[in-house]
Amino acid sequence: MKNIMNILFAGCLLVCIGCKAQNNHSATPASDAVEQLSEVVTGDAQTNVYYPLLKGKRVAVFGNHTALLPDGQHLLDRLLQDGHQVTAAFSPEHGFRGTADAGEHVASDVDAQTGIPILSLYDGGDNRPSASSMQKFDVLLVDIQDVGLRFYTYYITMCRLMQACADYGKEVIVLDRPNPNGHLVDGPILDMKYKSGVGWLPIPVLHGMTLGELAQMAVGKGWLSTKNPCKLRVIPCLHYTHHTLWSIQVPPSPNLPNMTAVYLYPSLCYFEATPVSVGRGTDHPFQIYGHPSMKGRSYTFTPESRSGAKNPPLKGKLCQGVDLSGMDTVSLASKGIDLTYLIDAYTDLQQGDKFFTSFFEKLIGVDWVRPMIEQGKSAAEIQARWQPDVEQFKKDRKPYLLYEE
Repeated sequence: MKNIMNILFAGCLLVCIGCKAQNNHSATPASDAVEQLSEVVTGDAQTNVYYPLLKGKRVAVFGNHTALLPDGQHLLDRLLQDGHQVTAAFSPEHGFRGTADAGEHVASDVDAQTGIPILSLYDGGDNRPSASSMQKFDVLLVDIQDVGLRFYTYYITMCRLMQACADYGKEVIVLDRPNPNGHLVDGPILDMKYKSGVGWLPIPVLHGMTLGELAQMAVGKGWLSTKNPCKLRVIPCLHYTHHTLWSIQVPPSPNLPNMTAVYLYPSLCYFEATPVSVGRGTDHPFQIYGHPSMKGRSYTFTPESRSGAKNPPLKGKLCQGVDLSGMDTVSLASKGIDLTYLIDAYTDLQQGDKFFTSFFEKLIGVDWVRPMIEQGKSAAEIQARWQPDVEQFKKDRKPYLLYEE
């Protein structure tokens, strides 16, 4: 399993180290089609594979608090301990240590634990690395825990860094990690007229790919706007397939504290484009929803300021709503996108089109879901309309998969 595949795409040299692609199975999101394996080995744990690639080179790390090796040591600390020349670290949304609010501007800084410069890619600018930052390194290591959603911003930051690395002749090495939603493909493909900071590639909401696979697809499909070839290497996970249920080691961001939130996120994130609270500022973010004017509800909650949610929507207001935090994670794992929660709140509040902001189209990615909800269509009817997108995407992504479907 240590083969090296060299695939020359138009405009980019793509090298996958240790990969094994098996594309003779079709993906199935049903609960009986997933398995839990304990021996998955993440890309960052395979130091014997990628350490030789760093010899004599200045190294930058794109990651955050999730870049942990199996023994719990941070990748940055291990690299320095083992004598590698780390010259910079790039931080995404939520910052390098993962404590900033969603969308909060994060200033560049120096890592207090190591003294390494932290170059923020979420500081309120255009989120592209500066020319001066690109001169600080020769090779970029990517190690960050994603959750497999089109509107989760880590993959966007990775792609922007890949573009910059291509333009400046830098290498990119993705230390791959499992996708906790990697067994699911669901939702409409992004209409690129809604391309934004929460949707950057023409992929479904749930794309079912690891960052390594997604990086390969972005290169192979020509989705990166680059002036020069991009040299990409992926260190795949060992003993992982798209049937494997992977539980996050640490919360990837402040408001996804557990697997219940990770599995409900594809269904509840759309509330961010409505007046309804999704539980930011409570003990159960992305596991509850509610509003002061919702009726006939036995569950109540009040959002308050706290770490990771300094000024949450409906702060200090008693909300009537629904508690999903006790749902069984095994059944949630196979759920995919469930718009019944959104339709429930829309029907209850009776606000018509005022219920949605323009942010909704950026999250869902198309312009036809909102009118279907307003016309009284069911979640099943809406899902049936995007199913052809799902099937087409499964075919399109096959050449770029590293793991058995």
